[in-house]
Amino acid sequence: MSDSPRPPRHVPLDAVHRALGATMTDFAGWEMPLRYGSERDEHNAVRTRAGLFDLSHMGEVTVTGPQAGELLDRALIGHLSAVPVGRARYTMLCDESGGILDDLIVYRLGVEEYLVVANAANAQVVLDSLVERRDGFDATVRDDREAYALLAVQGPESSAVLAKLTDADLDGLKYYAGLPGTVAGVDALIARTGYTGEDGFELFVAPGDARTLWEALTEAGADAGLVPCGLACRDTLRLEAGMPLYGHELSRDLTPFEAGLGRVVKFDKAGDFVGRAALEAAARRAEENPPRKLVGLVAEGRRVPRAGYAVVAADGSVIGEVTSGAPSPTLGKPIAMAYVDASHAAPGTEGVRVDIRGTHEPYEVVALPFYRRER
Repeated sequence: MSDSPRPPRHVPLDAVHRALGATMTDFAGWEMPLRYGSERDEHNAVRTRAGLFDLSHMGEVTVTGPQAGELLDRALIGHLSAVPVGRARYTMLCDESGGILDDLIVYRLGVEEYLVVANAANAQVVLDSLVERRDGFDATVRDDREAYALLAVQGPESSAVLAKLTDADLDGLKYYAGLPGTVAGVDALIARTGYTGEDGFELFVAPGDARTLWEALTEAGADAGLVPCGLACRDTLRLEAGMPLYGHELSRDLTPFEAGLGRVVKFDKAGDFVGRAALEAAARRAEENPPRKLVGLVAEGRRVPRAGYAVVAADGSVIGEVTSGAPSPTLGKPIAMAYVDASHAAPGTEGVRVDIRGTHEPYEVVALPFYRRER
């Protein structure tokens, strides 16, 4: 029996990305476009105009049935049965010890139907956990990872671009809401969600319709300066927006309270849920003795911090660790998110450094996010 790694999977638009000259990378077992040209130009296009992303590596799980909402209330930390039809919620899957197994967006498509969207690397864990936690509920959990391609249009011109291709009421579509519609003649779930800090839409379509939709969006966005965008600029966009990434700011070793996201834990919902006791204890600890806090760091120099670099105080003692870092095209400086001791987490705290290959580089502690769009 061979122990060789499985070959990477390919999204439906793989040939399109390669024809556009994309640099491809293996991400969570998928061959994905990292960049098409300059990731800085792609980043700036999303901040000022519009960018088009292929996110078909994300994992979709459909939960249906009379007790679908009750199942999700039990399995996840959010109150999903209270979500109105047509709306979405950010939530998490935790284990019994309160550790984060994945962060999710859950769309309520109907009275008895929900779409759970997981990170690509954790999609199997999410599916397996929902199946395992289904016992006792009149609900069905279906693996729909092969049923969808996912494209995203992000940026201040995204609504104008999409409006050329659909009669859907985009102006009436609130943030974290989704509705079924037709885009360029293709059936789609149109969701006003994204991971860039900008206004935008995510479009769930059948894999066979992905190319038609990609080409129509490219043509409709030409006058607006829309460009194809890869995962590299998606990472710098979400970093500037202070959005956590699983495996960096979030992990099984952290509870939502330790990650500064205790607000997504809904203790007021009826019944028990997986991890409740541990999370109640974590909430008390966070209130009585705050652990390390997630903060923003802005470089005074030009050296870029990377995940895993130590954050140190003026005396050289380690007070935290960088979770994500990159040059910020918007700020024009290197930035990072880091967990630091509560005593050094206040914006403006002096003497904070990042150990970059033995040199302690000065950084300013700031509140997150680094960037917030005008509304």
